[in-house]
Parts: sequence; C-alpha cells; structure tokens
Amino acid sequence: MALPQTAALLALSLSLLWYRSGESAYAQEPAAHQDPVVKQDPVVKAVPPAPTVVSPPSVVVAGQGADVEAVDVALSPECRVPGSKLYTLARLGAVKDALKENRPVRVLAIGASTMGLGASATYPVKLETALERSLTNVDVVVESRGLQGEIASGAGERLRSMVAEVEPDLVIWQVGSHDALARVDLEAFGSALDETVQWIKGHAIDVVLVSPVYTASLAKDDYYTSLVRKVQEVAQREGVPLVQRYEAMRYLARSNDKGEGHLLGTQFRLNELGLRCMAEHVTRAITLSLLQPDPVSTGTAGRPALTLAPPNDAVGAKPTPPAGP
Repeated sequence: MALPQTAALLALSLSLLWYRSGESAYAQEPAAHQDPVVKQDPVVKAVPPAPTVVSPPSVVVAGQGADVEAVDVALSPECRVPGSKLYTLARLGAVKDALKENRPVRVLAIGASTMGLGASATYPVKLETALERSLTNVDVVVESRGLQGEIASGAGERLRSMVAEVEPDLVIWQVGSHDALARVDLEAFGSALDETVQWIKGHAIDVVLVSPVYTASLAKDDYYTSLVRKVQEVAQREGVPLVQRYEAMRYLARSNDKGEGHLLGTQFRLNELGLRCMAEHVTRAITLSLLQPDPVSTGTAGRPALTLAPPNDAVGAKPTPPAGP
C-alpha cells in the first residue's frame, strides 16, 4: 500500500544516500566531480536545468593505478556496472505525480523480455519486486504485454489500446531486438520509435527505453550496433531515460570468464541471472531519474542534457554530442 508523498521521497533520498556511501568505499582519493544530484538554492533566480550527471565519479581503483570508473555499488555484486555504461537519466514527471497523489505507480512493460516464455515469465515479477524494494512503501503494479516477434512499428500500433486499458504512469519499452532479427530499415525503425515515444509523452505518461542485448557476435554486425545507436539517439532527442542494456551486458560479459553466456539463455533471451540484473538496472535508472530536480523556469521546461556513449564495439562509431538544455 502507498504512503504519503513524504515517505516516498524519504525513501528515494535514502536510496541515493546508500548509493553515495557505497561508492566512497571504492575511492582512494577525493573525486573531482559533482554529486549525481545537485541541490538547488530556492532563493536563486530561475535558471535552465543543469546537465544530468549519469554516472558515479571516476576513482582510482586499488591495484590498477589508473583512472577507472567505479561500478554502481547499489546493485548486486554480479550485476554491478559503471553508471555511464548503464543508464542515462531524465525526469519522470508522471511517476512523481503518482507519488504526490498517494496512489499506486502503474507500469506497462513491453518488449522482448516480457513475453512470458520460459525464464522470461519471471521478469515482470522481478521488476515489480525490485521497484518496490527500491521505492520503499510505494505500491508498484507491473503489467507485462510483450508479443513474440513484435517490431517497434507494431508495438506502437498496439500501445494505443494497451494504454487505454492499463492507464500506466510509466511505459518501460525493451526495444530493438526483434527489429534487428527482422533487419528492419534503420530509418523506419527510428521513425516508428520516435513517433511512439512522442505519442506516449503526449498523453502525460513517462517512458524508459531499454536497448537490445549484447553478444560478441552481434557486436561485429554493423547493422546491429547502428540499431543500438538509433535507440540512444531517440532517447537523447526525446529526453527520456535509457537503460543501456547493450553496454551493461558488454561490461559484465568482459568482466566474467564465461563471457555473455552466464547472462543468456537460448536465442539471445536472458536467463534468470540476466533477467534479475536487467530488473535491477531498470530499477536503478528509474530511482535515480526520480531524484532528478524539477526544472526551474518561467514557463518553458527545458530538457536535461543526456550524455550518451555509442557501443564501443561499433566499427567507425563516433561519439554522440550531448543535447543542449
């Protein structure tokens, strides 16, 4: 059951405090970066929102002697990834409104890992559990509506009826995997995704995008890595949070002597560990996005700047410049 807004916001603040205190255990010298969330002085005149900080500070990790980014220690040890390889953040106004109104947060999850096949059937449960653990005393209801083989354009058409039925505060969209298998034209994919995200936002519903999976073989496919970048571009352009599942899995695969196999089942579907890590990763992006300060403006709310990194395996990939405020 949900408690008043103050309890929910206190839970979010405690989550950030845990994140910061755990991170300090890795540092061997003071970090020269700002905290993930910048407190604003209420007496200062209205200014555009500052760029969003998307990762923990870089620290010198013991025994390596180089500037290495710390992993996000709020995650389970087997799921820990540096923030810049895991998420980009943006405000989630509709979810904040649900907290203020003391009502359950309704989540609609669509995409490849929500289809209810084998281990995937447990993902909505893992996600709901992770969200309620992170947002203490907040009731979260996850509705899963994945469809086998569905590409972005088809999901966009179905979303109209799903939104009317579920009335979600938040849509979590794991997008791109089926489009990649179908070799959908990249521009058509980007246009369908962009149009649908705009439609969702136009109905005062928040969106979190989740990029496709990583495997070493797919990382050598220029088309596939271009599609991953297309998801990043849409998230940047529309100012919505992005869970960089590709980069997160790539990092975990290279950190484990079993490669990506310990996270994957058959046909690139995630196994139990992979699904649990993804639920934690999505939850982390949502929690930190909820802690983003509301924009201070005189009538027009600017989008936060998002820092995006293309897949490092992509051939000839060029860094994507951050969006303007």
